Amino acid sequence: MYPLSTGVPSTVFTRVPDKHRRLVRTAWADANRGGEPVDCFLEGPSFDRAGNLYVVDIPFGRVFRVSPDGEWAVVTEYDGWPNGLKIHRDGRIFITDYKRGIMLLDPASGQVTPLIETVRSESFKGVNDLIFAGNGDLYFTDQGQTGLHDPTGRVCSRGQGRWRPRREDGARPRPVPRGPPAPRRASSDARVLVRRRSRDASVPDQFVAEAVAARQIRRAPLSILSATIAAPARNMHASAYAAP
Repeated sequence: MYPLSTGVPSTVFTRVPDKHRRLVRTAWADANRGGEPVDCFLEGPSFDRAGNLYVVDIPFGRVFRVSPDGEWAVVTEYDGWPNGLKIHRDGRIFITDYKRGIMLLDPASGQVTPLIETVRSESFKGVNDLIFAGNGDLYFTDQGQTGLHDPTGRVCSRGQGRWRPRREDGARPRPVPRGPPAPRRASSDARVLVRRRSRDASVPDQFVAEAVAARQIRRAPLSILSATIAAPARNMHASAYAAP
């Protein structure tokens, strides 16, 4: 389909300390790893303005904070499957929780509270990732176990304390054809949302630079990332939405 990228050289910045690893069977691993126990599974890297890196640990419902020096601390542990995390410009921390919807995290107390649990009385399939537009609107994907066999993954948006209209279909989440979507970035003018389909080979994994592996955090120079991703990114399947 598309030529493979040349790869992005990276180095290990830090790894999950042994004291935070739990090699036990979990319901998440049963569903997503064929029953094989995993001691952690990191996702959702996001930096705060102090340079701390926040990541989620899906199977154990944990959120970690990693200092610029690589020191790990547990911010919270709760009953959920946190899959993505982003920090709003006003300092609030938003979590896409596969089981529970959109959650808010208070980093000072570690308290996690629900923000969006349903859409018009319907539960989510399983929210996956999220991103904020330049105007502060929230976009997130409701992926669940969709794929080529079930092309009903969708992108949802919320702004100004309510569900915002998306073209002519009002507040309904918009269906996304084929594989499940994963939001990657929003343009600075909030007019274009770029997403990646992760289970239909539309965009090979080599095209997407991730900051987090399953058990460790890697880093790469931004200059190399920009040069490597610029050309392949032109081939990404992008959905453009008119700004509200």
